[in-house]
Amino acid sequence: MPLWDEYKNSIWMLPGYMDGIIRAGGLPIILPLCGSEEVFSQALGMCDGFLLTGGQDVSPALYGEEKRYNFITTYPLRDKLETIVLDRAIELDLPLLGICRGLQFMNAALGGTLYQDIPSEFGTAISHRNAPPKSHASHDILLEPGTPLSYLLQEKRIAVNSTHHQGIKRLSPILKCMARAFDGLTEAAYLPLKKFIWGVQWHPELPDLYCNDLNEKIFETFVTYARLGRNKY
Repeated sequence: MPLWDEYKNSIWMLPGYMDGIIRAGGLPIILPLCGSEEVFSQALGMCDGFLLTGGQDVSPALYGEEKRYNFITTYPLRDKLETIVLDRAIELDLPLLGICRGLQFMNAALGGTLYQDIPSEFGTAISHRNAPPKSHASHDILLEPGTPLSYLLQEKRIAVNSTHHQGIKRLSPILKCMARAFDGLTEAAYLPLKKFIWGVQWHPELPDLYCNDLNEKIFETFVTYARLGRNKY
């Protein structure tokens, strides 16, 4: 899904997301942000997998709450279209990777809730919002043993960047946690019984001296499952 610039009335995309897919052997396509579900569904039919990027805050209405802070910025059309994307990925067992807002959206759309603002609602000594440069590691996370992410990375603890003010409050009843920060905040989750529906709270698309090779593995696995799906059909 593209990013939306309300001041320029335009869609755009940060190159890291595209580059991560290309390096892993995939071909990225930016989907349209349009109100026509018919046009949007046609575009979805061209895709073997989906990447839900960062961006504006998830609408609190998606998890049954009112907006509590004036600084929260939402884009309801994107929430609506990403709901269609998520439903399609689950129905057809297509790979889906959510990054930052992408993980938060997955959780909210599947019955979980969010902290609307971590500094206001969740007391923690951990900085979940990097000062520039945003690619530098901000804090460590612990990987949950026996989960797909732990199996893929073969690590118990990694350092990640962090650039978010919202986060998972109550995990969706159908998602399982794959990693946590030391303050308990969920940093990665997946949908069991599906081949690859994952979300991570950090930004694996950003170059990171601490765990760049590990981040590349996430993109490589995502693209591998997309390629397997295309070969299947």
